[in-house]
Amino acid sequence: MKVLLSIKPEYAEKILNGEKRFEFRKSIFRNERVCTVVIYATMPVGKVIGEFRVSSIIEARPSALWKRTSHAAGISEQYFKEYFAGRTRAYAIGVDQPKRYKKPIELSRLIERAVPPQSFCYV
Repeated sequence: MKVLLSIKPEYAEKILNGEKRFEFRKSIFRNERVCTVVIYATMPVGKVIGEFRVSSIIEARPSALWKRTSHAAGISEQYFKEYFAGRTRAYAIGVDQPKRYKKPIELSRLIERAVPPQSFCYV
């Protein structure tokens, strides 16, 4: 099963280049059959540009999650702390086998309502 995530272009590029090996989220999909994340790069790109296999999902307090993932976070500690400010739980999706599509795909080809998801949607 696949899930579509909206990711800022700079972080999507880091994922596809192998520099960012964790994608951080405030909420997470609960279907355990999800094994692939499809990457929608938000504006100004506005297209589906690749995918990756889910190697793991880590749930922890933000401070503990940073300790476990900072070596391959692909973001600054300051950005991480701002993103999870006021949260007691945080999630990291482990990135494995990132694959860039040869040609970016229009969102409307994957989902009926061609509106990027706020957090995620199943595809």
